[in-house]
Amino acid sequence: MTGRRRWSTEDILDTAAELLRTSDADSFSVRKLAAALGTDSSSLYRHFRNKTELLRAVADRILLAAMDGYRPEGDWKQRVTALALRLREAFGEQPQLAAVWGRYASGGTGSRLVMEELLQALRASGLPDEEVPVRYHRIMILLAALIASEAGIGIVTPKEYEQGMELFRVAVLGADPERFPALAHFARDIRPLGADRRAAFEEILAAQLAYIESQIP
Repeated sequence: MTGRRRWSTEDILDTAAELLRTSDADSFSVRKLAAALGTDSSSLYRHFRNKTELLRAVADRILLAAMDGYRPEGDWKQRVTALALRLREAFGEQPQLAAVWGRYASGGTGSRLVMEELLQALRASGLPDEEVPVRYHRIMILLAALIASEAGIGIVTPKEYEQGMELFRVAVLGADPERFPALAHFARDIRPLGADRRAAFEEILAAQLAYIESQIP
């Protein structure tokens, strides 16, 4: 008689990541994960105390992947930008996990690698030490919000996208010029939120870095 298979932590995280590719954190459950693995929930609680701890571990693997092979190059702004684009790309490949990262954060090795590089880059900028943690916090909030927002657009189905575009066209091009004069005036030039996401990401980040630079003594 063969015993029940003992799943490794990596096996569990691999399967959890696959489930999260097609479902969000709210509908994800340890019970569903156990069913996918062909085991019961109690066996998974030997590895993770609860769902939140498991989700944090899955998100941390994305951060680890983003930092794989990373080497800091250039000045502090180039380092921050390169780091931000790596995070954007990593979560762009698994957009469902972007919301997990933004909501639950992570305390694993991947998270520490990201924190270390961002803090070192900001310290290299010449900011006073007491300002570095503050600016770190602002940048991380900005990145989490931008990446989660973009990921949300990335998981929209083609049908949902077309419906959204139709609603956008009606709202913008069909705006009453007497009630919405500015909207009617700029209607032909306004673009939907999904357009030029990378350019918008880089421009918003650059504005934040320019502000930090202006605060350097």
